[in-house]
Amino acid sequence: MSASPVFSSVATGRPFIFAPRSSSRASAEKTAKKTAEILAHVGAIPKLAAVVPASRLDVRPAPEMVSSGIPQLDLLTGGLARGCLTEICGSASSGRTSVLLFALARATQRGEVCALVDASDAFDPASAVAAGMAMSRLLWVRCGEKYPSRKHPSPALRAGSRAAEFSEWNLEGQRWELQLGQMLKVTDLLLQSNGFGMIALDLGDVPVQSARRIPLASWFRFRRAVEHTPTALLVLEQQPIAGSCSSVLLRVSAVRSQVSGKKLSAVSSQLSGNRPAHSELLDQFEITAELLRSRLERKLERKPVQSTTANFKSRAAWAG
Repeated sequence: MSASPVFSSVATGRPFIFAPRSSSRASAEKTAKKTAEILAHVGAIPKLAAVVPASRLDVRPAPEMVSSGIPQLDLLTGGLARGCLTEICGSASSGRTSVLLFALARATQRGEVCALVDASDAFDPASAVAAGMAMSRLLWVRCGEKYPSRKHPSPALRAGSRAAEFSEWNLEGQRWELQLGQMLKVTDLLLQSNGFGMIALDLGDVPVQSARRIPLASWFRFRRAVEHTPTALLVLEQQPIAGSCSSVLLRVSAVRSQVSGKKLSAVSSQLSGNRPAHSELLDQFEITAELLRSRLERKLERKPVQSTTANFKSRAAWAG
């Protein structure tokens, strides 16, 4: 085994000399002085006059929460946040439209003026009135179409031409592109007006492929535009599309429905006559809302820690 030599100051006859350590207080004072010099230099530049260190930044206040019109949903999320973007996603007949109608109805009952940008022209005024909405305080924007829809196919498509099928599919894509372009322009104008208590974008019937083509920059622009306003921005969709731009993400789904064929004859005169004879009407269904994400800085004291879902019921306007 080899041994490592050990030397000491006595053995070598040379004393150890340690460099004196600078005091921590002097170092902190030097750092503070240097920081002050840098801030003074930056402050002298006109474009950077508003730059402040992170330690001096004010904590952003928690957003004001307003009722969604559904007590169970308010218990889950704390309500709808003003100055924030809230996404409500769900498949067809999941209850997302019911959430929209109750939220707009509650806002109009508070005396607020609301706007609904209907990208697919699916809004039903009769159901809105039945939900308690004050229609005089609602601006309904219907995004029109310039191209014919697939409900009236061209003669070439009826003949079974593959090229005609591709052309019709391309025409449908152009129609949604046009309507989504109108929706983006209208939403920009509404957010700039800063006079609405709630703005809702209904993209529930827009195909997912078309909705995902909305640039992420548009959602960032909407978030920045609504950030310091008293407006609650709602987006209805089939799948989440706003990404990190949304402050709250909810998913709704129908867990149980009640269908009654007895009421079919009573309302058949009010509905379209092209319905099959064996069709039935949906009277009511139970909805489950799941809180997938919440980026709000304030903790929701009213929401139980263990709970991430809420159940509530919705009844159709013709069900009485």
